[in-house]
Amino acid sequence: MTFSICVHESYETPDGETHQRFGVAVTTRLPGVGTLCPFVSENCAVATQSLVNVDLGRRGIAYVDDGLAVEDALEALLNADEGAPQRQLHGVDADGTFAFSGEECGDWYGHHEGDHFTVAGNLLTGESVVDATAAAYEANAVHETTDDTSGSPRDGDGPDPLAKRLIDALAAGDVEGGDKREELTVQSAAIVVETTEEYDVTPPYNDLRVDATETPIADLRETYDLAVRGYEDTLERYEAAYEADSLDETDESATHG
Repeated sequence: MTFSICVHESYETPDGETHQRFGVAVTTRLPGVGTLCPFVSENCAVATQSLVNVDLGRRGIAYVDDGLAVEDALEALLNADEGAPQRQLHGVDADGTFAFSGEECGDWYGHHEGDHFTVAGNLLTGESVVDATAAAYEANAVHETTDDTSGSPRDGDGPDPLAKRLIDALAAGDVEGGDKREELTVQSAAIVVETTEEYDVTPPYNDLRVDATETPIADLRETYDLAVRGYEDTLERYEAAYEADSLDETDESATHG
């Protein structure tokens, strides 16, 4: 009852270090999808949907973190799942992709496997939703390229952060019709991104949810923009304190935290 995208990107920072990042973005015509569908670590991204089984996401991430390939991990979990015909499960690791749509998922359902990304959906208005989501991401994908992610997300240098590009991909699918159940007005959306790059201040815009709204994509985008602004304000005021790991480096006398 959802459509979602899982992504892996490899990128190089200006200091010459190569990093990996993984992300999931998802939206549906039900509340709270961010608590059920997206699962991400520094090694993989997995989305579980249709008749959701959160254990497939949790264990899938754990198996890949322990060294299994994503296709082996998710295939093994589905083989042991009696409800597999009603599941949709897809994901990526650093080396491959996996996508499964059970034959009992609600029409229209299906998936797409691209270069380092997967898209899947069910109970959609049509295949064009998945196609548009994939095309929107692919047009702005980053892989094995220099990407100064340590700068401001709004400074105009380099590609947009993955979280923003994932929201854009959801928006493209939504324009094509998205989830077909128009009678269900309370909706939700979420993005989660993990990276091997270390930050003194973890970017809050990499883990966002809108749990109950009638305009999930627009609200998620607004939440992202506010999180970016808050992140930049935090760096401006407190970056020295975070770098030194000491409140002595800030002149604020009020309560912190």
